[in-house]
Amino acid sequence: MPRRCELTGTTPRSGHNVSHSNRKTHRTFDVNLQNATFYSDALGCAVGLRVTTRAIRTVQKVGGLDSYLVKTADAKLPPEGLKLKHRVKKALRGKRPQAARA
Repeated sequence: MPRRCELTGTTPRSGHNVSHSNRKTHRTFDVNLQNATFYSDALGCAVGLRVTTRAIRTVQKVGGLDSYLVKTADAKLPPEGLKLKHRVKKALRGKRPQAARA
């Protein structure tokens, strides 16, 4: 299982530990991944994702998984997020109100 957020695409980064004597040793800054379940109104079901804590906060701030995916540009989403976005958009197209179709 890759260490990558399924909504933001965040991956581990690398850098240095710097001691008091200014010696630099290699280290990695791992991503804070959590298993989270978001409810999608468009799909009508819960979607389990492996996302960063920052992504969880962003989804809550924007107003839910559906609005986050619709508002986020395709270039900023990883492949898993794009697949989910297309599923949500397809479901939203089918759920348009009758008055809006006329």
